[in-house]
Amino acid sequence: MIIARRRALTMGGSVFAALAAPAILRAAPLQVVKMQGSARGERVWFNPLGVAIPADSTVRFVNHDPGNGHTATAYHPDNFDRVRRIPQAAAPWDSDFLLPDESFEVTFTVPGVYDYYCIPHEMAAMVGRIVVGTPLDTGWEGPSTDTTDVSPEVLATLPTVEEIHARGRIEQKDGA
Repeated sequence: MIIARRRALTMGGSVFAALAAPAILRAAPLQVVKMQGSARGERVWFNPLGVAIPADSTVRFVNHDPGNGHTATAYHPDNFDRVRRIPQAAAPWDSDFLLPDESFEVTFTVPGVYDYYCIPHEMAAMVGRIVVGTPLDTGWEGPSTDTTDVSPEVLATLPTVEEIHARGRIEQKDGA
């Protein structure tokens, strides 16, 4: 009887401790990436341009540009036969066109580097990079070395993995 009572108290204490823990420890983090544009529409960008997140985090892409529709599309052969710029074990995504104030979410479970773009604005270098985990994680896959499927402007826009890890987030102000 005493053993059963102790077990019940121990289990009850564990449940209480789990419920009392901060929500951030129980839930995967949520990051927001804004799709933005200048007032006249001459510049468009993702903000942040680069972000570091732990595995099992969710990113919500939100269109904050009142004048344009945007997409958040992974570089992957399943998306318009593009060269893969996400980890091989990761599932590709395409938000389809998001109108102002619409959003789309992706949960990242595979460690590595994910490059993505806006379909109608890729040539304006509306691209971004998400770094999931670190190179020490099992299954980590670094950035793509392919330069044939993207423009030099896109490659110049993407921050390095080291810069993203050092800062956590690479913010853009007015697309600059």
